[in-house]
Amino acid sequence: MENYPLWTAVVTPMNEDSNIDYDSFENVLRKQEEAGIGIVVLGSTGEGLNLNAEEKKKVVLFAKSLSLTVPLMAGVGGFLLDTQIEFIHFCDEVGVDALLLVAPMYAKPGVNGQIKWFEQLFEETKTPCMIYNVPSRTGIKMDPAVPAHLFKKYPHYMGLKEASGSVKEFKAFGDAAPGAKLYCGDDSLIQEFVAAGAVGHVSVAANAWPKITMKYLQLNLEGKTDLLYKNWVADADKFFDAPSPIPVKTLMQHKGWITNNEVRSPLSLDDLKSETEEALLDADINVNAWLASLK
Repeated sequence: MENYPLWTAVVTPMNEDSNIDYDSFENVLRKQEEAGIGIVVLGSTGEGLNLNAEEKKKVVLFAKSLSLTVPLMAGVGGFLLDTQIEFIHFCDEVGVDALLLVAPMYAKPGVNGQIKWFEQLFEETKTPCMIYNVPSRTGIKMDPAVPAHLFKKYPHYMGLKEASGSVKEFKAFGDAAPGAKLYCGDDSLIQEFVAAGAVGHVSVAANAWPKITMKYLQLNLEGKTDLLYKNWVADADKFFDAPSPIPVKTLMQHKGWITNNEVRSPLSLDDLKSETEEALLDADINVNAWLASLK
Protein backbone atom coordinates (compact mmCIF):
# COMPACT_ATOMS: atom_id res chain seq x y z
CA MET A 1 0.00 0.00 0.00
CA GLU A 2 3.01 2.24 -0.43
CA ASN A 3 1.36 3.67 -3.54
CA TYR A 4 -1.23 5.37 -1.33
CA PRO A 5 0.34 8.27 0.57
CA LEU A 6 -3.09 9.82 1.09
CA TRP A 7 -5.93 8.19 3.00
CA THR A 8 -9.27 9.80 3.69
CA ALA A 9 -11.03 9.12 6.98
CA VAL A 10 -14.43 9.17 5.31
CA VAL A 11 -17.64 10.43 6.85
CA THR A 12 -20.59 8.13 7.43
CA PRO A 13 -23.55 9.92 5.80
CA MET A 14 -26.85 9.72 7.64
CA ASN A 15 -30.49 10.36 6.92
CA GLU A 16 -32.55 12.79 8.99
CA ASP A 17 -33.49 9.90 11.29
CA SER A 18 -29.75 9.30 11.96
CA ASN A 19 -29.73 5.97 10.13
CA ILE A 20 -26.92 5.43 7.63
CA ASP A 21 -27.55 6.77 4.14
CA TYR A 22 -25.92 4.13 1.96
CA ASP A 23 -26.69 5.89 -1.33
CA SER A 24 -24.71 8.92 -0.19
CA PHE A 25 -22.07 6.65 1.32
CA GLU A 26 -21.42 5.02 -2.03
CA ASN A 27 -21.00 8.46 -3.59
CA VAL A 28 -18.47 9.38 -0.88
CA LEU A 29 -16.47 6.22 -1.52
CA ARG A 30 -16.59 6.63 -5.31
CA LYS A 31 -15.24 10.20 -5.04
CA GLN A 32 -12.21 8.85 -3.17
CA GLU A 33 -11.79 6.00 -5.63
CA GLU A 34 -11.87 8.45 -8.54
CA ALA A 35 -9.08 10.47 -6.92
CA GLY A 36 -6.98 7.37 -6.21
CA ILE A 37 -7.07 7.81 -2.45
CA GLY A 38 -7.06 5.07 0.18
CA ILE A 39 -10.22 4.88 2.27
CA VAL A 40 -10.56 4.69 6.06
CA VAL A 41 -14.03 3.82 7.32
CA LEU A 42 -15.19 4.05 10.94
CA GLY A 43 -12.58 6.50 12.12
CA SER A 44 -13.53 9.42 14.35
CA THR A 45 -14.55 11.32 11.21
CA GLY A 46 -16.80 8.37 10.35
CA GLU A 47 -18.36 8.53 13.84
CA GLY A 48 -17.19 4.97 14.40
CA LEU A 49 -17.76 5.07 18.15
CA ASN A 50 -21.28 6.42 17.64
CA LEU A 51 -22.31 3.33 15.68
CA ASN A 52 -23.26 0.00 17.21
CA ALA A 53 -21.47 -3.24 16.40
CA GLU A 54 -23.92 -4.36 13.73
CA GLU A 55 -23.86 -0.97 12.01
CA LYS A 56 -20.07 -1.04 11.89
CA LYS A 57 -20.10 -4.47 10.30
CA LYS A 58 -22.65 -3.32 7.73
CA VAL A 59 -20.48 -0.32 6.85
CA VAL A 60 -17.48 -2.56 6.19
CA LEU A 61 -19.53 -5.10 4.24
CA PHE A 62 -21.08 -2.36 2.11
CA ALA A 63 -17.69 -0.83 1.28
CA LYS A 64 -16.33 -4.28 0.39
CA SER A 65 -19.35 -5.00 -1.82
CA LEU A 66 -18.42 -2.10 -4.11
CA SER A 67 -15.19 -3.81 -5.22
CA LEU A 68 -13.29 -0.53 -4.94
CA THR A 69 -10.02 -0.15 -6.80
CA VAL A 70 -8.41 1.59 -3.83
CA PRO A 71 -7.51 -0.06 -0.50
CA LEU A 72 -9.93 -0.13 2.42
CA MET A 73 -8.82 0.45 6.00
CA ALA A 74 -11.17 -0.04 8.95
CA GLY A 75 -10.92 1.95 12.16
CA VAL A 76 -10.72 -0.03 15.41
CA GLY A 77 -11.24 2.10 18.49
CA GLY A 78 -12.58 2.02 22.02
CA PHE A 79 -11.54 0.70 25.41
CA LEU A 80 -12.93 -2.87 25.58
CA LEU A 81 -10.26 -5.30 24.43
CA ASP A 82 -12.60 -8.19 23.63
CA THR A 83 -14.77 -5.94 21.48
CA GLN A 84 -11.75 -4.73 19.53
CA ILE A 85 -10.50 -8.27 18.95
CA GLU A 86 -13.91 -9.48 17.77
CA PHE A 87 -14.12 -6.64 15.25
CA ILE A 88 -10.56 -7.29 14.03
CA HIS A 89 -11.48 -10.91 13.38
CA PHE A 90 -14.56 -9.80 11.45
CA CYS A 91 -12.51 -7.39 9.32
CA ASP A 92 -10.01 -10.15 8.58
CA GLU A 93 -12.80 -12.51 7.53
CA VAL A 94 -14.27 -10.05 5.03
CA GLY A 95 -10.84 -9.03 3.72
CA VAL A 96 -10.15 -5.41 4.60
CA ASP A 97 -6.73 -4.25 3.43
CA ALA A 98 -5.59 -2.55 6.63
CA LEU A 99 -6.61 -1.66 10.16
CA LEU A 100 -6.32 1.64 12.03
CA LEU A 101 -5.74 0.93 15.72
CA VAL A 102 -6.25 3.92 17.98
CA ALA A 103 -4.57 4.32 21.34
CA PRO A 104 -6.73 3.04 24.22
CA MET A 105 -9.27 5.55 25.44
CA TYR A 106 -10.31 6.86 28.85
CA ALA A 107 -8.16 4.60 31.04
CA LYS A 108 -5.00 6.69 30.43
CA PRO A 109 -2.47 3.81 30.59
CA GLY A 110 1.26 4.37 30.91
CA VAL A 111 3.83 3.23 28.38
CA ASN A 112 3.76 -0.43 29.44
CA GLY A 113 -0.02 -0.53 29.33
CA GLN A 114 -0.01 1.07 25.89
CA ILE A 115 2.51 -1.46 24.56
CA LYS A 116 0.58 -4.41 25.99
CA TRP A 117 -2.69 -3.09 24.51
CA PHE A 118 -1.28 -2.87 21.01
CA GLU A 119 0.55 -6.19 21.34
CA GLN A 120 -2.72 -7.90 22.20
CA LEU A 121 -4.32 -6.44 19.09
CA PHE A 122 -1.39 -7.11 16.76
CA GLU A 123 -1.24 -10.74 17.87
CA GLU A 124 -4.80 -11.28 16.61
CA THR A 125 -4.16 -10.37 12.96
CA LYS A 126 -1.66 -10.41 10.15
CA THR A 127 -3.41 -7.55 8.34
CA PRO A 128 -1.26 -4.39 8.02
CA CYS A 129 -1.94 -2.15 11.02
CA MET A 130 -1.50 1.60 11.31
CA ILE A 131 -1.61 2.91 14.87
CA TYR A 132 -3.10 6.27 15.74
CA ASN A 133 -1.97 8.86 18.28
CA VAL A 134 -4.72 11.43 18.93
CA PRO A 135 -4.42 12.74 22.51
CA SER A 136 -7.31 15.19 22.10
CA ARG A 137 -9.69 12.24 21.73
CA THR A 138 -8.11 9.45 23.79
CA GLY A 139 -6.93 11.44 26.81
CA ILE A 140 -3.35 10.10 26.59
CA LYS A 141 -0.21 10.96 24.68
CA MET A 142 1.26 7.89 23.06
CA ASP A 143 4.81 7.28 24.23
CA PRO A 144 7.37 7.19 21.37
CA ALA A 145 8.54 3.85 22.73
CA VAL A 146 5.23 2.30 21.62
CA PRO A 147 5.58 2.56 17.83
CA ALA A 148 9.31 1.90 18.14
CA HIS A 149 8.55 -1.41 19.87
CA LEU A 150 5.80 -2.42 17.45
CA PHE A 151 7.91 -1.54 14.40
CA LYS A 152 10.69 -3.86 15.57
CA LYS A 153 8.42 -6.73 16.63
CA TYR A 154 5.67 -6.97 14.00
CA PRO A 155 6.18 -7.26 10.22
CA HIS A 156 2.61 -6.06 9.66
CA TYR A 157 3.24 -2.75 11.45
CA MET A 158 2.25 -0.20 8.80
CA GLY A 159 3.09 3.10 10.46
CA LEU A 160 1.83 5.77 12.83
CA LYS A 161 -0.87 8.33 12.18
CA GLU A 162 0.30 11.23 14.33
CA ALA A 163 -2.28 13.82 15.36
CA SER A 164 -0.77 15.42 18.43
CA GLY A 165 -0.71 18.81 16.71
CA SER A 166 2.95 19.22 17.67
CA VAL A 167 5.90 19.12 15.27
CA LYS A 168 8.21 18.55 18.25
CA GLU A 169 6.26 15.47 19.32
CA PHE A 170 6.09 14.26 15.72
CA LYS A 171 9.87 14.41 15.49
CA ALA A 172 10.19 12.48 18.76
CA PHE A 173 8.40 9.54 17.16
CA GLY A 174 10.78 9.65 14.21
CA ASP A 175 13.82 9.78 16.46
CA ALA A 176 12.59 6.80 18.49
CA ALA A 177 12.06 4.56 15.46
CA PRO A 178 14.24 5.52 12.46
CA GLY A 179 12.86 3.91 9.32
CA ALA A 180 9.30 3.52 10.64
CA LYS A 181 6.66 5.27 8.57
CA LEU A 182 4.96 8.36 9.92
CA TYR A 183 1.71 9.80 8.57
CA CYS A 184 0.43 13.29 9.24
CA GLY A 185 -2.93 13.22 11.01
CA ASP A 186 -3.71 16.94 10.94
CA ASP A 187 -4.76 18.67 7.70
CA SER A 188 -3.34 22.02 8.72
CA LEU A 189 0.12 20.56 9.46
CA ILE A 190 0.80 18.68 6.23
CA GLN A 191 3.66 20.97 5.19
CA GLU A 192 5.36 20.89 8.59
CA PHE A 193 4.98 17.14 9.11
CA VAL A 194 6.17 16.24 5.61
CA ALA A 195 9.21 18.46 6.16
CA ALA A 196 9.80 16.52 9.39
CA GLY A 197 9.63 13.14 7.67
CA ALA A 198 5.99 12.18 7.08
CA VAL A 199 5.53 9.85 4.10
CA GLY A 200 1.81 10.50 3.82
CA HIS A 201 -1.33 11.87 5.36
CA VAL A 202 -4.69 10.71 6.74
CA SER A 203 -7.18 13.46 6.01
CA VAL A 204 -10.55 14.90 6.98
CA ALA A 205 -10.45 17.69 4.39
CA ALA A 206 -10.11 15.17 1.55
CA ASN A 207 -13.74 14.16 2.11
CA ALA A 208 -14.75 17.43 0.45
CA TRP A 209 -11.47 18.14 -1.36
CA PRO A 210 -10.11 14.76 -2.55
CA LYS A 211 -8.20 15.89 -5.64
CA ILE A 212 -7.20 19.15 -3.99
CA THR A 213 -5.78 17.48 -0.88
CA MET A 214 -4.00 14.91 -3.02
CA LYS A 215 -2.35 17.67 -5.06
CA TYR A 216 -1.39 19.66 -1.97
CA LEU A 217 0.19 16.57 -0.40
CA GLN A 218 2.01 15.57 -3.59
CA LEU A 219 3.55 19.03 -3.95
CA ASN A 220 4.83 18.80 -0.39
CA LEU A 221 6.24 15.31 -0.91
CA GLU A 222 7.97 16.51 -4.08
CA GLY A 223 9.38 19.58 -2.34
CA LYS A 224 7.50 21.98 -4.64
CA THR A 225 6.38 24.22 -1.81
CA ASP A 226 6.45 27.33 -4.02
CA LEU A 227 3.29 26.01 -5.74
CA LEU A 228 1.30 25.41 -2.56
CA TYR A 229 -2.05 27.04 -1.90
CA LYS A 230 -1.03 29.89 0.38
CA ASN A 231 -4.16 29.93 2.54
CA TRP A 232 -4.25 26.16 3.12
CA VAL A 233 -3.73 26.22 6.90
CA ALA A 234 -6.48 28.75 7.60
CA ASP A 235 -8.93 27.08 5.24
CA ALA A 236 -8.20 23.52 6.42
CA ASP A 237 -8.65 24.63 10.02
CA LYS A 238 -12.24 25.61 9.22
CA PHE A 239 -13.13 21.91 9.18
CA PHE A 240 -12.50 21.97 12.93
CA ASP A 241 -14.34 25.18 13.86
CA ALA A 242 -17.10 22.87 15.12
CA PRO A 243 -16.80 19.28 16.32
CA SER A 244 -15.68 17.11 13.41
CA PRO A 245 -17.22 15.83 11.16
CA ILE A 246 -19.96 18.50 11.34
CA PRO A 247 -18.17 21.11 9.17
CA VAL A 248 -16.97 18.70 6.47
CA LYS A 249 -20.37 17.01 6.28
CA THR A 250 -21.97 20.42 5.89
CA LEU A 251 -19.73 21.39 3.01
CA MET A 252 -20.29 18.02 1.36
CA GLN A 253 -24.04 18.56 1.60
CA HIS A 254 -23.67 21.98 -0.06
CA LYS A 255 -21.68 20.35 -2.84
CA GLY A 256 -24.42 17.77 -3.36
CA TRP A 257 -22.14 14.85 -2.44
CA ILE A 258 -24.31 13.72 0.49
CA THR A 259 -28.01 14.32 1.07
CA ASN A 260 -27.84 15.48 4.69
CA ASN A 261 -25.23 16.73 7.13
CA GLU A 262 -26.89 14.81 9.98
CA VAL A 263 -24.65 13.51 12.78
CA ARG A 264 -25.22 10.96 15.52
CA SER A 265 -25.59 11.94 19.19
CA PRO A 266 -23.68 13.15 21.18
CA LEU A 267 -22.75 15.40 18.23
CA SER A 268 -25.18 18.20 17.41
CA LEU A 269 -25.57 20.40 14.35
CA ASP A 270 -26.50 23.24 16.71
CA ASP A 271 -22.76 23.63 17.37
CA LEU A 272 -22.17 24.80 13.80
CA LYS A 273 -22.05 28.58 13.49
CA SER A 274 -23.40 30.24 10.35
CA GLU A 275 -20.11 32.09 9.88
CA THR A 276 -18.25 28.77 9.81
CA GLU A 277 -20.58 27.49 7.11
CA GLU A 278 -20.07 30.64 5.03
CA ALA A 279 -16.29 30.49 5.49
CA LEU A 280 -16.25 26.88 4.28
CA LEU A 281 -18.14 27.82 1.12
CA ASP A 282 -15.66 30.62 0.43
CA ALA A 283 -12.73 28.28 1.08
CA ASP A 284 -14.17 25.72 -1.31
CA ILE A 285 -14.26 28.31 -4.11
CA ASN A 286 -10.70 29.40 -3.40
CA VAL A 287 -9.09 25.94 -3.23
CA ASN A 288 -10.81 24.86 -6.44
CA ALA A 289 -9.53 27.99 -8.16
CA TRP A 290 -6.01 27.15 -6.93
CA LEU A 291 -6.21 23.62 -8.31
CA ALA A 292 -7.47 24.92 -11.66
CA SER A 293 -4.58 27.39 -11.80
CA LEU A 294 -2.05 24.54 -11.72
CA LYS A 295 -3.39 22.87 -14.87
